[in-house]
Amino acid sequence: MKLIVAIINHDDAHVVVHNLTKEGYLVTKLSTTGGFLMVGNMTVLIGVPDDKVNAVIRIIDKYSRSRKQVMPSMSEVGLKMFPSTPVEVTVGGATIFVLNVERYEKV
Repeated sequence: MKLIVAIINHDDAHVVVHNLTKEGYLVTKLSTTGGFLMVGNMTVLIGVPDDKVNAVIRIIDKYSRSRKQVMPSMSEVGLKMFPSTPVEVTVGGATIFVLNVERYEKV
């Protein structure tokens, strides 16, 4: 048994979860915020047998995508922060962790 923890960009999360549940996977959703860009994400928890891990990752990969976005940046001068030139960053996609599950019970 594996626990898949996937952090998915907010723009892609609902379509990913919809397609996972359509394929019969049970998903627990958590609203989260990234630490770097401070934007909304959805973290999903999916418990699956070992042989289903790749199928779940394929669904997440198919329905989440990376994209470029211009973000304001800040410069620090002394103890003060000042706006500076916006920077282009890559956002979206998913970060996926696959963890071994030592014990699973549904009560």
